[in-house]
Amino acid sequence: MRIVMIGLFGLRPKGTMSSRALPLAQALAARGHRVDIIMPPWSYPQDSGRDWEEDGVSIHNITLPPRLPFLRQDFGELSRAAQDAIWRLLITWRLARRALASRPDVVHCFKPKGYAGLAALAFWFLKRLRLTRARLVVDSDDWEGKGGWNEIEPYTRLQRRFFAWQERWGLTHCDALTVASRALETIVWSLGAAPGKVFYVPNGVVSGFESNTQYPISNIQFTNHPTVLLYTRFFEFQAERVVGIFQRVLAEVPEARLLVVGKGFFGEEERLRELMQEAGMADHLVYVDWVETDALPAYFAAADVAIYPYDDTLINRTKCSVKLIDLMAAGVAVVADDVGQNGEYIEHGASGLLVPTGDTAAFAGSVVELLRDEHLRAKLGKGAQGRVFGEFDWRKLVERVEKAYRHDNGG
Repeated sequence: MRIVMIGLFGLRPKGTMSSRALPLAQALAARGHRVDIIMPPWSYPQDSGRDWEEDGVSIHNITLPPRLPFLRQDFGELSRAAQDAIWRLLITWRLARRALASRPDVVHCFKPKGYAGLAALAFWFLKRLRLTRARLVVDSDDWEGKGGWNEIEPYTRLQRRFFAWQERWGLTHCDALTVASRALETIVWSLGAAPGKVFYVPNGVVSGFESNTQYPISNIQFTNHPTVLLYTRFFEFQAERVVGIFQRVLAEVPEARLLVVGKGFFGEEERLRELMQEAGMADHLVYVDWVETDALPAYFAAADVAIYPYDDTLINRTKCSVKLIDLMAAGVAVVADDVGQNGEYIEHGASGLLVPTGDTAAFAGSVVELLRDEHLRAKLGKGAQGRVFGEFDWRKLVERVEKAYRHDNGG
């Protein structure tokens, strides 16, 4: 098949295209399909106009149009809104034109939102006008509307209303859907999508971490201390919860250290540092900010246990965490709240430990148990690797996507 994937942003810095679309495209290419990824790299304008090939996948970053001068200065915000609308329509037109030039059998839009959502809208009407016969597939890996990213991103009220509408429209106007979580599967059914058109495709392994490899750890000065790793973007939980968990851990294992790898969207890491300082635990905290993917193995190797706290929210239930997969693929023993996809990846006692969400005492107790039991840590780490490489390899998951591409609408 000739397959075109359309993204709403570039390969970086956000992860949907690099951690979901690209490895899926590579798996499809390995099975003999021709795959193009077309993106508007507004999130990384340095890639504007750049094309390259990666493991058999043709990657195209459309050239971003120049910003227009304000139409009339005296119209103020109206002028800015008009300029922005023209800019977005130009980008959408360039995406659709480039996709049509590939004469695709399948157009797979990643997220029913933003530019990918606008491209899906364009292809839906092109199909109605019989200007293309491409099968339209929409992918959802997060909930974007009310209760989802609309509550986190600093959107305007108008943007929130538009994205909420766009998401619901896109999920119900396509030939097939791929969804990354069981919760999303249920939601799209509730919106009226026929179950036979909905394909559950969780995220797969995209990293090659090996637990028995010795990585250099040049800037971590506490390798002789029991180390608890928090690898995060911070929005999944309240900082107070992490502090509460670690206080209980420290009461049982006084020499423990908390290694935090990651950066929040709105400076949440500073809130964590403040709380650790107030609790008298600042000396037990090592914060290393956001790091490049190729540097992660060193920090994973420094960890005895990783914690994955998850509040029971709609956005957490619907997302499918690549960070959790990375930890498991690296062979790190993980303690996680039993929310959403966490329970799909972790088999309690075999590939990690799950605790009831919000139960701080149980969470801390599980961390302490692992810190004290090296044999159990090794068992769970090995089980985690076996779990994700055995069940969540893109080379296996790709078969579900092929079914979505070939599915008969009447099926």
